[in-house]
Amino acid sequence: MRQNRWNDKEAQARVDAAGSDPSDQTLAMRVYSSRLIGADPDLVMHGGGNTSVKTERMDLLGNVRQVLHVKGSGWDLDTLEAPGLPGLWLSPLLETRKLDAMSDEAMVNMQRSNLLDSTAPNPSVETLLHAFLPHTFVDHTHATAFLALANLPDAEAAIREIFGDRLAVVPYIMPGFALAKKAAEVFEANPDCEGLILLKHGHFTFGATARESYDKVIEHTNMVEEWLAARDKGRSFNRTVQRNRSIADTDLAASVLPLLRGAIGRVRGAHHSGAPRPVVMDVRSSDVIDAFLNRGDLEQLAQRGVASPDHVIRTKGRMLRLSKQDMANGSVETRVDEFAKAYHAMFETQNQRFGGGKVMLEPHPCVAWIEGLGIVGIGKDASAASAAADIAEQTVEVMTLGEAAGGFQPLGQDDLFDLEYWSLEQAKLGKASAKPFSGQVVAVTGGAGAIGLATAKAFAREGAAVALIDFNAEACKAAAASIGENCLAVVADLTENGAASKAVAEIVERFGGLDVLVSNAGAAIPGMLLDLDEETLRSSFELNFFSHLAMARAAARVFAAQDHGGQMLFNVSKQAVNPGKGFGAYGLPKATTFFLVRQLALELGGAGVRVNGVNADRIRSGLLTDDFIKSRAEARGVSASDYMAGNLLKAEVEAHHVADAFVALARSERTTAHVITVDGGNIEAALR
Repeated sequence: MRQNRWNDKEAQARVDAAGSDPSDQTLAMRVYSSRLIGADPDLVMHGGGNTSVKTERMDLLGNVRQVLHVKGSGWDLDTLEAPGLPGLWLSPLLETRKLDAMSDEAMVNMQRSNLLDSTAPNPSVETLLHAFLPHTFVDHTHATAFLALANLPDAEAAIREIFGDRLAVVPYIMPGFALAKKAAEVFEANPDCEGLILLKHGHFTFGATARESYDKVIEHTNMVEEWLAARDKGRSFNRTVQRNRSIADTDLAASVLPLLRGAIGRVRGAHHSGAPRPVVMDVRSSDVIDAFLNRGDLEQLAQRGVASPDHVIRTKGRMLRLSKQDMANGSVETRVDEFAKAYHAMFETQNQRFGGGKVMLEPHPCVAWIEGLGIVGIGKDASAASAAADIAEQTVEVMTLGEAAGGFQPLGQDDLFDLEYWSLEQAKLGKASAKPFSGQVVAVTGGAGAIGLATAKAFAREGAAVALIDFNAEACKAAAASIGENCLAVVADLTENGAASKAVAEIVERFGGLDVLVSNAGAAIPGMLLDLDEETLRSSFELNFFSHLAMARAAARVFAAQDHGGQMLFNVSKQAVNPGKGFGAYGLPKATTFFLVRQLALELGGAGVRVNGVNADRIRSGLLTDDFIKSRAEARGVSASDYMAGNLLKAEVEAHHVADAFVALARSERTTAHVITVDGGNIEAALR
């Protein structure tokens, strides 16, 4: 059951903060109720909701005119603020209803021409539908329960059974001008209705106040949930987007996901006539998903379609199903290739309806149903993969509920193609360039330290999905949180036997694979070499060499399964080439790691794996604490700043400079067995 989250005090606080202008206060109330709706993902899954409010504003000539504020592109309801509700002069929008037809491009141009602020985001494609309804507040949602209802084979009869005349039914029409006109006509024929249900699409409510419309959203959705539960042996409605990534069969995940990821990367690369293009994955597993994947009709459901036409842009119209038999007989890549060929054939057939004018999108699956493992969202980056996985979870619930209540019967291929290849979407192709590491997964050991965190942030800015590995649980989780939800915290002591393999397996379970290993973990252990006890020296080797070797071996196994190359980057340290007195226990394993770079480059080059390193010195991290720097500076009779700038450039080297070097090496496509120095200039540590 959906919870009614309305709170008068919170609503009034929003209004009070908006100032004394009545229009701003009305807009603040719109923001408040929109965020309440967005707080429940079962009401507004990705691309599945928008809201609006009508108010008044004064134009430049001093005339008071009606204005429609409607959710804009790029904003989500759960984080909506006033700028995310661009204002449009309402009168010109209403005038368009006199037209018999209007192209999508003309509609978008007309809407932008009537923005109060020319820099505002594009208003929703359903702006005219909001405009044509006469109510002050209008809410549009794609609740899971309503999607199950709207996709029943006899949806209208079910709607009448639940609501009587309280909801009016709008037949399916693709979003745009025609849908707006039809919805307005349906409302005017049923002026006493409390809302509209758009078949195969979603739910509209409206009212004179924000609370009136919001209350209807919750009440109507709960009525549908109760009706569906009664037709599924009392099964309670299971909340979607559980984000439960606990996978029962970790061995299956470790063996299958890199194979799947590699196959999809090759399909993407072939589409662009180039090298493989990796994807990011988002794996979801729960009891509900397990039960769904054990259905006997799964293959048919995988071909049936999507819960809402809006979803096809993120998930495509079909799902890839991998059975236990597919995985046992090594057919993962075959199934991916079959999916791509079927998609290509579908495109060629459908494109004939448009005279061959469409440009085919990448033909790889965006959702995989993997028996014994879970559902997997697949995307060009972590955000796209997460959105696909969210929608896939909702689709599981919609299909389950729908099949129990009479059948899941979504839109057919023609309608899905029309939306997936919508002219407004096609116009975006080629305009948004991907970031350099979009689709790639980067693991950074010692990720909670200064250099590790700076490096992780640098790769994240370049579009990578990032995993931080560190033995300090609290610091690791805090560091990952500072990067964002697409950063995974992996707590591991890499000196322990098997820890590296477990850490890499955890990354594979979260993101599907690995592309770049930044092996950075280490600690500078001081002391004269001949005075150190053997246990201390051996422990230094465990951390400063053997942990690097263990991570390299674990990463190499994933690289081999993906079969599209990979990168290993090591933090070597100047101690490897320019030993410092009293740091032999650190320099010896670092020198061995320096050799490891070249040995691995020699052994892995044939598989397309590049191996490089960074030779950094005097960075504020690890041993170089403020107290240590102060003591060393005093011993030399210089200031702390002069001590840190004791190099040829007379400038302190910071963690972000080392991070930049790691990124530069990762982007150097024809460089391997190389170590780059980042120390501001130290002739004694120069490699050549």
